[in-house]
Amino acid sequence: MRQNQTETTAKKPLDENRIIRQVSSVGIFGNIILTAFKLFAGIYGNSGAMVSDAVHSLSDVFATFIAFLGVKISKRSADKMHPYGHERLECVASVILGLILLVTGLGIGKAGLANIFSGDYASLTIPGAIALVAAVVSIVVKESMYWYTRHYAKILNSPAFLADAWHHRSDAFSSIGSLIGIAGAMLGFPVLDSVASVVICLFILKVAYDILKTAVSNMLDTSCGEEFDERLGAFVAAQAGVAGVDALHSRAFGNRVYVDLEISVDPELKLREAHDISEQVHSSVEHSFPEIKHIMIHVNPAEAAGV
Repeated sequence: MRQNQTETTAKKPLDENRIIRQVSSVGIFGNIILTAFKLFAGIYGNSGAMVSDAVHSLSDVFATFIAFLGVKISKRSADKMHPYGHERLECVASVILGLILLVTGLGIGKAGLANIFSGDYASLTIPGAIALVAAVVSIVVKESMYWYTRHYAKILNSPAFLADAWHHRSDAFSSIGSLIGIAGAMLGFPVLDSVASVVICLFILKVAYDILKTAVSNMLDTSCGEEFDERLGAFVAAQAGVAGVDALHSRAFGNRVYVDLEISVDPELKLREAHDISEQVHSSVEHSFPEIKHIMIHVNPAEAAGV
């Protein structure tokens, strides 16, 4: 009886909308609470690094909301105006997220560099212990949110949520910089608080670059790579009735893949028989490669292959 219940649970369809709402709620509300705490700690504890860290967390709120919208819209079915679906809107969400990170990082870096190059380190205030506590709390919370969001991003195969997960981790890294800077300032080196702000800036800019690079690549019909094409080509060539693979082109479409394929078959086959082989290849590929949304197959007579 227990085994049957387990099998039923395993076969239960994935509730993507519930997961999207759940992950987004954790990200948004978690970041709002963390932002408020870090901002209070930064202001009350006289730490510019912690205030910068709070701004970074605030950008996470907007980033998670944008990721939520992108993933939600990308799940819409194809319609008359968008016959190929809405997957690329998730890439648009990732681009916006990357730009938010870019602007946030540059702003934080500018403020930190201004303090460093001012040379007036004696006037810089020493952070309080609450800023140090906030940095530790932030590291633990943000690293936990990274693993949580990454887990569900893998389940949904969502680049926007995966980008949001790395946004959480970048915040954890920036909090490590805050921790070092605040601790150093408390030990008598107040300029380290501003140095920590610049370190935070660099982490943010690196993540922004990676997110933008991936999103733009997925919007430009970029090939899925030689390894993927070779693996898919070998799979197709092994299908019954396929004499050879004449051409294969893959392209990323948001978080999905489209493929254009040419196969050669026995030229003596009837049209219906050649069509059946094509249909079998089509079904087998989309079943064995779930990331492929659609494969277009053209059939050539074997002796005309390569002509």
